[in-house]
Amino acid sequence: MTTELEGDSALGIFFRQMSEEKSVDQMVEKISAFARIFNCSSIAYGPQTSVQNMQMRCKIKLPTLPTLLTYPKEWQEHCLKNGYDRLAPSLWMGHSQSGPLLWDHAYKDPNTTGRERRIFDEAKELGLETGVTIQLPERLGNFPTMSFVQSERSGLSKTAVWSLQSAARVFHEKVEGCVDWKAGFPSLTARETECIGWVAKERTSLEIAIILRITSHTVDFHIKHVLAKWGVESRKDAAMLAEHLGLIEPRF
Repeated sequence: MTTELEGDSALGIFFRQMSEEKSVDQMVEKISAFARIFNCSSIAYGPQTSVQNMQMRCKIKLPTLPTLLTYPKEWQEHCLKNGYDRLAPSLWMGHSQSGPLLWDHAYKDPNTTGRERRIFDEAKELGLETGVTIQLPERLGNFPTMSFVQSERSGLSKTAVWSLQSAARVFHEKVEGCVDWKAGFPSLTARETECIGWVAKERTSLEIAIILRITSHTVDFHIKHVLAKWGVESRKDAAMLAEHLGLIEPRF
């Protein structure tokens, strides 16, 4: 059993390694090695859902996070054969999920369906005994999670879960930084960016015109041009995309 001191020391080393790493493959190796300290033999990382909902509002193909995993090959083939939409045998995690989801807790939860419990049982039979799934910050309609899995049950202490969550967040930030989120998106002019920035702050065309000292017709012209460039239908969608692409400061 890893002590709290050993876990803290290993986490510090992991942070230093990740600060210097630029290869995603090497990042996977580093976090896999860190996870093994807590007897987690495999990991899974990637979007929990597709960007389908936002894709419907945008004609441009949106970039997405990669799916990275070291799950047993037998389990991956089993998921493919049975048409499972997630490789981690855990419940869907939404914005209301406040912390890591321990698989044992999810299995016993009265809201867990029989089908979901069956998937957990199948996972155990194929080498995924127990684990924890962590919700990570969403971007561009991606709802990424990271799961750490034990092939032999030894349990995950609160300290272990906290350490794995901390490592997952750093890993996610590094991987996210490797994705070109602006790929395929026509660039905006400085004035278009200004106008969309104020739209995100829920300002009207008239208010934006006063702030920028231009006419409201000119504001509408710039905003309509952005909608046409990105293939979105509403000002709100354009502002949301601009935030996710890092072109303007997020509201919160």
